[in-house]
Amino acid sequence: MKLTALLPMKGTSERVPNKNMKDFGGAPLYHAIMKSLLASKYIDKVVINTDSKLIAKDAKENFGDRVVIIDRPKEIQGGDMSMNVIIDYDLHQLKGEHFLQTHSTNPLLRAETINNAIESYFECLAQENCDSVFGVTKVQTRFYDKNANPVNHNPEELLRTQDLEPLYEENSNFYIFSKDSFKNARNKRIGTNPKIIEVNKLEAVDIDEPEDFKLAELLHIHKDNL
Repeated sequence: MKLTALLPMKGTSERVPNKNMKDFGGAPLYHAIMKSLLASKYIDKVVINTDSKLIAKDAKENFGDRVVIIDRPKEIQGGDMSMNVIIDYDLHQLKGEHFLQTHSTNPLLRAETINNAIESYFECLAQENCDSVFGVTKVQTRFYDKNANPVNHNPEELLRTQDLEPLYEENSNFYIFSKDSFKNARNKRIGTNPKIIEVNKLEAVDIDEPEDFKLAELLHIHKDNL
């Protein structure tokens, strides 16, 4: 049940400048997810694909031999590059069959949650019920499109939100897959027969905007009570 974790990181970011190396609780942001990954009993190493010499140097200095650095080639650099393209490059460089990909922007994700997701993945494979898993956050609220048309409810009925059919938001916390499922899905981390795994919405906070960073910092202070 061992697998390799993929933690791709850019040196620059648009919405939160220098996000991956930005101070978070006294250390660079990406340290939080690194500690959770390395605390997992199923992850033997973490592969960091990066275009940043600073991130590579910091990772080696702080996490040693359990980190593998892949220098990102110029042809797959840039903010508009698909994550699946970067994963495809990594898979061609690495041995092993099973992988978990996550982001530095998930600083509250716990090792216990990672372990449970990996166990669910292997159980699902054994039962031939799925070929991959990914993290989601359950949402039960009323949605409208840009023209104020209801998406998931009937205004004439006005059901209580807790009675609405839940929707599940892909939260980017983790994607677990194999080389075979990636290939069979035409080079996509979500396979052709995926299973969703719900993550607590406080733990699942993903940092995209400056407001997300502030929220994650506040939650991090109280992380033991989440």
